[in-house]
Amino acid sequence: MSDKKVRTRYAPSPTGFMHVGNLRTALYEYLIAKSQGGTFVLRIEDTDQERYVEGAVDVIYDTLKLAGLKHDEGPDVGGEYGPYVQSERKNMYVPYAEQLIKEGKAYRCFCTKERLDSLQENSEFGGYDRHCRDLPQEEVDRLLAEGTPYVIRQKMPLEGKTTFKDAVFGEITVDNSELQDQILIKTDGYPTYNFANVIDDHTMGITHVVRGSEYLSSTPKYNLLYEAFGWEIPTYVHLPLIMGKNEDGSVSKLSKRHGSTSFEDLIAQGYLPEVIINYIALLGWCPKDNQEIFTLKELEENFSVDGISKSPSVFDYDKLLWFNGEYIKAMSAEEFTAHATPYYKEVFGDKEMDYSKFAGILQKRTAKFTEIPQMIAFFAQLPEYEKDLFVNKKSKTNLENAPALLKEAYDRLKALSVWDNTSIHDCLINMAVEKELKNGTVMWPVRIAAAGQTVTPGGAVEILDILGREESLKRLEKGIEKLG
Repeated sequence: MSDKKVRTRYAPSPTGFMHVGNLRTALYEYLIAKSQGGTFVLRIEDTDQERYVEGAVDVIYDTLKLAGLKHDEGPDVGGEYGPYVQSERKNMYVPYAEQLIKEGKAYRCFCTKERLDSLQENSEFGGYDRHCRDLPQEEVDRLLAEGTPYVIRQKMPLEGKTTFKDAVFGEITVDNSELQDQILIKTDGYPTYNFANVIDDHTMGITHVVRGSEYLSSTPKYNLLYEAFGWEIPTYVHLPLIMGKNEDGSVSKLSKRHGSTSFEDLIAQGYLPEVIINYIALLGWCPKDNQEIFTLKELEENFSVDGISKSPSVFDYDKLLWFNGEYIKAMSAEEFTAHATPYYKEVFGDKEMDYSKFAGILQKRTAKFTEIPQMIAFFAQLPEYEKDLFVNKKSKTNLENAPALLKEAYDRLKALSVWDNTSIHDCLINMAVEKELKNGTVMWPVRIAAAGQTVTPGGAVEILDILGREESLKRLEKGIEKLG
């Protein structure tokens, strides 16, 4: 590769949602550019009109924005190589194809759909039989004069081999006899995906082409086009497949049956955008040391193509969940509260609450913010519960001693002049000391009465503090009544 400034492009088709595989391609293209002071380009490939989904272009913009992958050039920000939407470039492709016809490197193919279909059925030709490759010029002129529809096909070499070098997989060689005379321009005048790709990449000065390893086999076709035009071939970076774990322990290509595979769905499930980006950066790339947690800035500084692996990587939802929990733990209490507030409001509505106290009991226990409503529902409403919950072997509480313990705790708490974490804590600990009991023996019945469940974020003290004096005492009275 020459010393040209690095230019990469992300060229999604607007088909509706962003699969993690597409997002990883975008991320690696972004990182290859940014790690080398290059330019990251967004190009929308919308020539396949049948697959076009309304509103899908917005999904692309929204995803890149949320992921923090800011493009330097694109349909919305412009740049000197525009337009950046393929359908708006429609008129530039045919002249390139016609140039190849003039040079004897491509030809017009007038074969009907019926003829091509019957060839497929009798597939001894392995596809197209090059029927129109050497039509006499007068025959071509006659068919054109009659307005016969045609496609433009590239003349592939019939013998020899084509070799290309991939930055990840090394040198790959294919026999030219295996390559079909690929279509460059369809009957509707639109380019095929492969042809448009090459023309766009060259005219936009793209230096590095990044894509999934499933496209390895079509790369020789791209190279033969570059060679036909006498253009410089870009650096290819093919990425390993992303696999999903099956129930039987085997792996197969990541799909919806493994769980959410789109960026949008993962966000809706409570994974943070920066966590998803951090995690998918490691699906196929190995940092030089064992660091796992990276900000996008750190990824830009540390990323290098030689760290990309050939072998497929497995998308592990447990690992993603671990990452999410680590990110949440590392937040400041203020950041945590800002993220969690919408979920608090799901539980408490517009009720006036001091949400800042929740960070202390929730932050270390939260793996996803979406879990919060379920964790704190008991604060909004005391659940129905059985008195058997007061029995706890470890805390040495049972239905004989719990009524007296709870009644005494209630009387002491009711007498407090200040209701805050410290005074509640001291009140209950003093009771345990004076009665020569384990702390848990005093705390367990209080927590059950206050929460109505055995598993809670935070202990008795924190729960009473958040509930406030009036609600706490009301719940303890209910507990005393239940214990009869």
